[in-house]
Order: sequence, then C-alpha cells, then structure tokens
Amino acid sequence: MFERLGRFVVGKAWWVIGGWVVAAIAIIAASPSLSDITSADQESFLPSSYESVQATELAEKSFPQAATATATVVVKRGDGKPLTPADEARVGQLAAALKARNIPQTSGYLTGPQAVAPDKSVQVVTVGLDADSPDDPRLLDAVRDLRTALGPDLAGSGLTAGVAGDVASFVDNEDTFNEAFAVVGVATIILIIGLILIIFRSPIAALLPVVVISVVMSVTTGLVAAAGKAFDLNVSQDLQTILLIVLFGIGTDYILFLLFRYRERLRAGDDKRTAMVVSVQRVGEVITSAAGAVIVAFLVLLLASLGFFGSLGPALAIAVGVMLVTSLTLIPALVSLLGRWVFWPSKAWQRPPRATLSRRLGAAVGRRPAVVAAASGVLLVALAAGVLGYKADYDFSAGFPQDTESARAAQDLQRGFAAGALAPTEVYLTTGNGTPLTDQQVNDFAAASARAPGVGRAQPPERSATDPSVARISLLLNENPMSNEAITLVRDDLRDALHAAAPPGTKALVGGATAIFADINSANNRDLSVILPVAAGLIALILGLLLRSLVAPVYLVIAVLLNFAATLGATVYVFQGLQGNPGVTFQLPIILYLFVVAIGTDYNILMIARLREEAREGHEPHEAAAIGVEHAGPTVAAAGLILAGTFGVLMLAPISFLQQMGFAVAIGIVLSAFVMSMFFVPALTGLIGHTAWWPGHGDERRNGGGGGGGGRHAAAEPADATPV
Repeated sequence: MFERLGRFVVGKAWWVIGGWVVAAIAIIAASPSLSDITSADQESFLPSSYESVQATELAEKSFPQAATATATVVVKRGDGKPLTPADEARVGQLAAALKARNIPQTSGYLTGPQAVAPDKSVQVVTVGLDADSPDDPRLLDAVRDLRTALGPDLAGSGLTAGVAGDVASFVDNEDTFNEAFAVVGVATIILIIGLILIIFRSPIAALLPVVVISVVMSVTTGLVAAAGKAFDLNVSQDLQTILLIVLFGIGTDYILFLLFRYRERLRAGDDKRTAMVVSVQRVGEVITSAAGAVIVAFLVLLLASLGFFGSLGPALAIAVGVMLVTSLTLIPALVSLLGRWVFWPSKAWQRPPRATLSRRLGAAVGRRPAVVAAASGVLLVALAAGVLGYKADYDFSAGFPQDTESARAAQDLQRGFAAGALAPTEVYLTTGNGTPLTDQQVNDFAAASARAPGVGRAQPPERSATDPSVARISLLLNENPMSNEAITLVRDDLRDALHAAAPPGTKALVGGATAIFADINSANNRDLSVILPVAAGLIALILGLLLRSLVAPVYLVIAVLLNFAATLGATVYVFQGLQGNPGVTFQLPIILYLFVVAIGTDYNILMIARLREEAREGHEPHEAAAIGVEHAGPTVAAAGLILAGTFGVLMLAPISFLQQMGFAVAIGIVLSAFVMSMFFVPALTGLIGHTAWWPGHGDERRNGGGGGGGGRHAAAEPADATPV
C-alpha cells in the first residue's frame, strides 16, 4: 500500500503540491476562528455530579448578585504599627472614595470592623469584579485602574495598600507568561533549524519543517475550529500553545524519519524518485503506526471526566491526523522534486558515514544486550521509585514571583487573618425543597461550622435575597487553601463534619476553590486510572498489527509505562526532594501523558520497526539490534533533542509551574529517546531473539532480501538491487 502511495505522490508531485495549496487556502478561508470555540467556563471543568459544582450552581441561582471575581485591597500602616481607630475610619473613607470613582466592572467596596485583622495589622476592602467570565480582559483593566486610584486616595494618610486576588496576580504575571511562551516559540524554531543544520548541513533541509509545519498549523487550527462548531466543542485558551508544541514535535519527528531514510537510499545509489518511493514504502508504515498510536492516545482523553481534557483530545487528534497526511504526501512530493538539492550545499549524502558514535553504541548493544537491558532497566526503575513520594500541588500563586504587589498583599493578608482568607470555603445550607430556612437552623449551623475541623474563622451567615431556602457561610481555613493539607481536609474531615452538622430537613453543600480542587484531585486520580490502561491496551493493539506479534507489544507498552513513571519520579526527586517544594503541579501527570507517553511512543515504533526490518534482511537478533541502533539511533536522537530542548527552555521562566513542566517533559523525552528507545528496547529485543516476533514471525527474511534494508553495507548495494 505504501509503495503505491509513494509512486503516486512522486509521480504526481506537482499535482499533490497544487492540491495541498488549494485545500489549505480553502480551509483557512472557510473555517471559523479558534477563538469562536474557546471557553473559560469552569463549570465544564468538572461534571455536575461533584459537590463543588453543585455548590457553584446553587450559588449562581441563589446569589445572582455575587461578583464574577474579587479584588482584595489590603491596607496597613507604613510604619508597621497596628491600625488605630482613626486609621480604620480612614480606610472606610478610602472605600467610599474608590466607589465614587465608578471604576468600570467594579462593585461592592465592602469594609468595616469585621474587615480588620484580629491583631490590627491590616484592614481589607473587598471589591467585586463583574464580567461575563473570570478571564474577561476588562477585569484586568479594572484592577489596574483600582491600583492607580489608591495612591491619590491615601496620600498623606500614613497608610499603604496593595491589591491581592487571582485577577491581580494575573495582572502582575501576565508579561512573564507572555515572555515565557514567546521564548518557547522562538526557541522551538531556532532548535529545529540549528539541529537540522548540524545534522544535514543544509539550510533547505533545516527550513523545510518550519515552513511546512507553519502552514499545517494554520490548516489544523481551521479544522479544529470547524469541528468545534460542528460538534459543539469548547476548548481551553491553552490549546493554541499546545497545538504548536504537538505539531512541531511530531511534525519534525516524521520529517526527520523521511529525510534520514531518503539520504540513506541516495547513498545506496537510488535516483531521487526511487529513493523517495522506497522511503515512503519503508517509513510510511512506521509513521502511520506512530501517528495512529498518538491519535489513539489523544482520543482516549474523551474518557476523562475533566472537561478540559475531554475537549483537548479530539483537537490534538485532528492535529496529528493532518500532520500524518502531510508527512505521507506533501513532504515526499516536495523532497522528490528537490532531490539531492534538499541537502545542498553538503556533499555528505554522496558518501557512506564513517565509524560513528551510533555505530559504536549499536555494537555495544549487540555485543552485550543483557548488560545494556539490565543497566537501562535499573535506571528507569530507580527513577520510577520517586513516584512513591509524589504529592500534587494546587497552589499556583506560590509558584509565581513573590516580589509583586499581589504577592506581598496576600502575605500581609494571611499574616493578619487565617491562612484561607484569600480563598474562603463557601458552605451553602439549603432545605432543597423551597421551604424557608429558620433563623435557628441558620444560626445553629453557623455555630457548628465555626467549630468544624480546620476552620480558623467563620464569617457571619448570609441569607439569599431571592431564595429564602438558602444561606451561605464563608469559612476561613487555618491551612493555605491551595495546599494538599487543606484539600485533604475539605475532601475528608471538613465535608463530613459539615454534612453531619446540617439541621434535620436541610443539607450542606461545600464549595469554593479548595473544594473544587479536592474534586479535581478525585477526578484526576480517576482519569489516570482509566486513561493509562485503556491507552496502553490500544497502543499495544496498534503495535501488534504493525509487528504481527503478541510478544513485542507487551514489553514495548511496559517500557512506555515504566518511562512515564520514571519521568514523574525524576521530577519528584528534583522539585520535592532537592528544591523542597510541597509537591509538583497537579496537571503534570496528564501533561506527561500527552508529551511523553503519546509522542514518546513514536521513538519506540521507529526503533522496533527498524529492528524488524534488519531481522528480515537476514541478520541475527544481536546483529539486528546493533544495526538498528546504528541507523535509527541518529533519527531518534535528533528528534528527541529538538523536542526536549523546546520544553527545556521553559525552565528559564520564573514560574514554578512552567519550570516543572519544562523539566518533566524534557527529561521524559530524553529518557524515551536515549534510554528506552536507544538502549532498553533494542537490547531487550536482541536478548529475546526470534521469540519477540511470535507468533507472526515478522522477522522472517523476505525473498530477494536487500529491499532498502539499509544494513551496515547498504551503501554498497547497486541501484537495481532494490525491488520497487
């Protein structure tokens, strides 16, 4: 099938390129914008079966006047002394003055004796921020205007103030985020161009992936937006960045797979057209299988209960599908027309490579497969042991720079009040049937809530103005509300205590940021326990179809899962162990699934397919492992370095979440390419021998041999030795 495809693409190269140009223009022109299906609606993040979502829905119905978000103005004396009665009165005047300015998107400006810290260190003014969604850009402008007004309104009072809260934190760190992602984009292009220049010594080969993938990015964005419109899918605002990384990651991999094989066939004496037909014939199956495994891995995200991942899966699957078609049609057509000029001005394609590092590594793997398999396996297991100490961290604010206004104001607030002052746990008491709550029910429940485990302070209860059957009590926890301790407290002891304290005929629903993260923690654990086994089974099925074997897919999938655990364990060692962080970001396991399990599988497939190919050329298992590493090793190494380097740049960002993501994915790709695919898999395959291909006997030598196998002496083969 791939031979026929190669003949068609090479024979009709101009038609293929023209068809691509017409299709790309039509898709880009006719498709909606990706922003049309982008949503920041957090209600879809969790299913409605979770208590925190039910609490949020009840709040929206019973307290419709509640602000979308809040900004907390934290006022203190400039000399650090406790606030005096005159200072407290001055803060009241400040609230009135700010309210009189009519800053757009703001409301409330609440303060008073209850807003003064018990130690008189600070007093707060709570400002409501009103918009259609928490990510509305107008909220950022509202915080900026609020900060601008504070200086004149406090002039000469001896008081200082700072604005804290999630929106204020985003304002302070917006430039940092934008700069970090801009650096990633630039670094990706520089790494791709730089490394391919080093590998092929050709500016044409270096620029080819960047130009083609940039076009594919526009086409993919249009198709994802069209699919979102057609199937009513909403995607996260992060999708554009993730699409960029995925397309450049796998796109560069697939283009390198083709270019390495194309150069190998030119060295063997094939003309430019025959070389590309053979390359598509041999690498096409590998690329298709690799893309199939990645698409399956992404589509398995549809099983996730977290809405973000469920919508992310189809979008990324579309991206990989477009890149697959590109790799088997547009790239071969372009390269077949360019011919040897794709490697200009280098002449290296004309001569076989001298003894190289990959040849020496291959020889070592073939000579001592048991030692290599044991050493690489022990390394992966040792790193994987770090998973035993894994703790999820939900506190994004702690990972931001701590010298910003919002960070300093938050620290002042937490010193004066309970640790959970910035993110209260909201408890809703309701009869559930519309029957009004009595004052005694509300007061008794409020008193019991103040005594609940982990509660530092309970605010006075609020009755709903529109629904007399609902009341709300804000609880300030003793723990940092985003810490593992607070999340565990809410999920276990606090919820149980509040449910039990609800008077007869009523029920309590626990909401707020800590409760949401407690439910996300449960959903995340559930999703991983479902997604990983299902993805492993489907990837094993694809490998079984590719290799016609039941044995090889088993140890290949085990290797992929071991690599996943090793990557997470290495991250735990570095960030929890060496740096002393309370945990690693809760999103990391899914991120590793996307970029290490899914994309890292490509390298395994490339290597195992090459091992099978060398076995079919008549080489014994140990020799096949040696030659496979020699010829597939440089491709795997180049692809791995580009992708790992792209993520590694994130470690330069001054934000802990980006540092952890950059390190984890970079080390995961390095382990995938250089430990698992380069050593563990070929050594284990050589050690198992012919049994690895049971029962399909995929290593049986083909009649006629030599068909583009690219063995150690491939360059010496005559041009007509390859059946095409």
